[in-house]
Amino acid sequence: MDFRKLQNIDSKPSLLGYGCMRFPTKDGNIDEQAGFELLKAAVSGGVNYFDTAYIYHNSQSEGFLGSFIARHMKDRARDSYYIATKLPTWAVESLDDAKRIFAEQLQRLQTDYIDFYLLHDLKLDRFEKMERLGVYDYCRQLQKEGKIRHLGHSSHENAENFAKIIAARDWDFVMLHLNYMDLDNLKLYESAVEKDIPVLAMETVKGGSLSNFPENIKKHLTEGNSSATPSSFAMRWAGSLPGIKVILSGMSDLTQVKDNINTCSDFKPLSEQERAAVKKVEADLRKRVRNNCTGCNYCMPCPADVNIPWCFSIWNNYSIYENRGHSNWEWSMVKPQNRPEQCTECGECTKICPQGIDVVADLKQVQQTMEEIKW
Repeated sequence: MDFRKLQNIDSKPSLLGYGCMRFPTKDGNIDEQAGFELLKAAVSGGVNYFDTAYIYHNSQSEGFLGSFIARHMKDRARDSYYIATKLPTWAVESLDDAKRIFAEQLQRLQTDYIDFYLLHDLKLDRFEKMERLGVYDYCRQLQKEGKIRHLGHSSHENAENFAKIIAARDWDFVMLHLNYMDLDNLKLYESAVEKDIPVLAMETVKGGSLSNFPENIKKHLTEGNSSATPSSFAMRWAGSLPGIKVILSGMSDLTQVKDNINTCSDFKPLSEQERAAVKKVEADLRKRVRNNCTGCNYCMPCPADVNIPWCFSIWNNYSIYENRGHSNWEWSMVKPQNRPEQCTECGECTKICPQGIDVVADLKQVQQTMEEIKW
């Protein structure tokens, strides 16, 4: 296993980090036996960084990780591995909320301190709320007390707002969504690198969407490297960025664990031939998009309260990647009153769309597709 030291931080995590949000489940709960076997295999392969969050697995993930560490890592020095977890910024309405949640996280994880503590999914408006409530300063106080080692945040923000957040306060590290299809996020990465902030990469395989392709697309990768899996290409694309210190992966079976350990041991950046193969995959995947909605929101608000850009985004993502599980999960986040079935066909959206999309017709296609693929 490779290890990359984080600049300005006395920590050297494994290049592969275990993302604890996709464990196997049984009857709606984490399958303890299967999950423990995955974690043991990861530890045996050199993984020492474990990333969880207050909400993962319906708030079961932290307690599950804590149980694993208590049972299977009790003979290891506490400073030989790193625990990362996150404060749900959207759920914090007072400083007391933050204090209560942090105390609960320590109890769940059965630890006296958190190595990497993140403000979860920190959008600009949430950051401003955290500032008003004094949460950032509270976390820095916890750091002085030794209850937090390093303070950072995870971000799915746009580049402009992300730059404002990292300019407003000091951050020990950041966690960013980085993969070869969501290239706009490179702007966030570049902003962090300019400020010498270590970057941890998440969603490098895009929730599994970059791990399995039709043969006519997969052949590009095979021609670039016949022995590498699609997942390894995606992870190596992220790991080839010099500012990346950890590549997170939510591994749910032993095949994934072994492949990722192999990828992150004696790590090799993508060759020019492999980069060219990734470019071909990217181009072919983009051709699969169903419409060219840019999310400009000119069509919003919809008189019938349909969330048009969100519905199109989910539809296009399914068309590109055919990741049925992920698309169903995304669709479950859309409230019924915001779905295409509420469309009254008034046509106001079509009239104003800068891309010339027949919005009404495409919304019907969205509803039909999501009905067809639902579990």
